[in-house]
Amino acid sequence: MRVNPAEKIAFPDAAERTMRDRQMRANLAHATDVIRSKRGKVVAELDAWQQLRTAGRRIKQQALANLPFLLEQLESNVSAAGGVVHWASDADQACEIISRLVAKTGAKQVVKVKSMTTEEIGLNAALAAKGVHAIETDLAELIIQLGQDYSTHIVVPAVHWNRRQIRDLFIEQFDLPGLSDNPVELARAARAYLRQQFLSADVAISGANYAVAETGAVGIVESEGNGRMCLTLPKTLISVMGIEKVLPRWNDIAVFLQLLPRSATGERMNPYNSIWTGVTPGDGPEAFHLVLLDNGRSKILADPVARQSLHCIRCGACLNICPVYRRAGGQAYQSPYPGPIGSIVSPQLWNDMHFQHLPFASTLCGACAEVCPVKIQIPQLLTYLRERANLNFGIKKLPDRILMAVLAWVFRRQWRFTLAVKLARIVQLPFKRGNKLKGVPVLKAWLQTRDFPALPNKGFREWWQQRSNSNPAQQPKKH
Repeated sequence: MRVNPAEKIAFPDAAERTMRDRQMRANLAHATDVIRSKRGKVVAELDAWQQLRTAGRRIKQQALANLPFLLEQLESNVSAAGGVVHWASDADQACEIISRLVAKTGAKQVVKVKSMTTEEIGLNAALAAKGVHAIETDLAELIIQLGQDYSTHIVVPAVHWNRRQIRDLFIEQFDLPGLSDNPVELARAARAYLRQQFLSADVAISGANYAVAETGAVGIVESEGNGRMCLTLPKTLISVMGIEKVLPRWNDIAVFLQLLPRSATGERMNPYNSIWTGVTPGDGPEAFHLVLLDNGRSKILADPVARQSLHCIRCGACLNICPVYRRAGGQAYQSPYPGPIGSIVSPQLWNDMHFQHLPFASTLCGACAEVCPVKIQIPQLLTYLRERANLNFGIKKLPDRILMAVLAWVFRRQWRFTLAVKLARIVQLPFKRGNKLKGVPVLKAWLQTRDFPALPNKGFREWWQQRSNSNPAQQPKKH
């Protein structure tokens, strides 16, 4: 069952809706299990995997520590290579810049390489408002676009679709009544459609996995070749990149080209690694524009605790292992960035009460931190953002404070604690079913999916005291 991000409903309500979709949950569980299994195998091949993770984290730390200098160096080198750099402080400014660049070409249709950043700023809708149709060329993004659906994963947006559903969609959209659900046939159908779009497009819009300040090079990694087509055939190329993606040196790329594919799709390397620097007469686009997007990143950078969330390389490994995401699906987060990384990024990018609930959508099991290729301490950030949400937005503020104050008063004295336990044993009687509690009003929703053990008739301290009284030899000797 789809959830429209524009609805802005609370995560628990959105998750309850998506969890009713058994087909989605089955598709998601199968796909993430496959990716996790592949990831485990290719990571185990590298004896230096932990050293690579450490190297990736240090490179990101260095880049953020010198971000203003590196961005100016990047601008200088991109300009020297024939490109044009544009600075966008927020989503509206970025969309205005891109719309203006497209309007100058006279194009009414553009092809796109999958880009989380353009989803973040709502570029497709902004272009549509100007009469420009943006065509997604990544197969998963194309499925989402044709199906009028919403992405559910950072790397594989259509992971909640199975091949039978894709076949039915292509039969309807491409008028192919005899199409089977064979993956080869499905890919061939999409290829035939997209090839016409590539050959007729004058403008392409891409994201960027990284840009190198030292050389002015911009890079993107992908698995299908659609990126290569967009980066070479159209006359105008517009790349949109979050400012945190800049790397200091050319050699830094080698670290991330090992970390990213293994973490994202369980591959040793990406099938297509495209790197371009400015423009070259007679080869590729005639005009190249790089839009550097802030959109709240400077604010995150200024926070010494939260800034490590800018280390993210958008691999999606934390999604594949997260028990909450694997059951609720990405649409429940109602953000371009779902899962654990979305739960720490979204509340910081959008100062919206809706997104402030996302840090609470976690069990804090720590699995996300274990698989993060750049060692982002996601659980630490989740608890930090929970505290900030409580202070700034009053989420569960008063009930939590009252409860904590009462518990603190009870726990300060042993006699209070003993009395509270005795009273609780009496209060629980109407809800006690065997050794579990059922139907407690304040815990009704929580108990629907969890067992809550009833308080035993005798606690450890009481048992020990009775045992000691009945057997004086067991009592500790006084010296």
